[in-house]
Amino acid sequence: MFSFRSFNLILFIAGVIFVGSARAQPPESWGKDRDGRQQDEDSKMLKDMLSKQRSEQEKKEYDLMLQRGKEALELTTDLEKAFEKSESLTSQEEKKLADLEKVVRKIRDELGGTDDEDEDVPAEKINKPSTLREGFNLLRSSTIKLVDELKKTTRFSISAAAIQTSNSVIKVIRFLRLKN
Repeated sequence: MFSFRSFNLILFIAGVIFVGSARAQPPESWGKDRDGRQQDEDSKMLKDMLSKQRSEQEKKEYDLMLQRGKEALELTTDLEKAFEKSESLTSQEEKKLADLEKVVRKIRDELGGTDDEDEDVPAEKINKPSTLREGFNLLRSSTIKLVDELKKTTRFSISAAAIQTSNSVIKVIRFLRLKN
């Protein structure tokens, strides 16, 4: 009968034949059916799935940016009403002012903007309030303009006007924080 040595020899020869036949096939044929379609179809499905996920993520980010614009407008309205009542800001309103700055910064960052110091904008075009009342009026108009600019954008576009307006809003907020 067969001895243990001959069994090992047969097993070794079978292994060499198996490895040799596997190495004879090029790696690009692995995972394909006879016509070579399987890998291409899997690759296309994966690309489609990733593209769909990316598109959904971009839509969520765009919707969140629009929501932040509405939040900024609500905070501005609340701050303006509080200022109308007492002609000054309490610590609670100062916190809302800080929250408003954070929201507008997030919007600006999502648009791809930075904190530029109006290098390209002539000095006569920069609105600088002289009183708190003028500051709040400018804050309201600038925030409304920002929200309007955000509504004009799409998730596929970047609005330089929205970035400039967000920088203007941030500067007005800083003015109000210093003057109060």
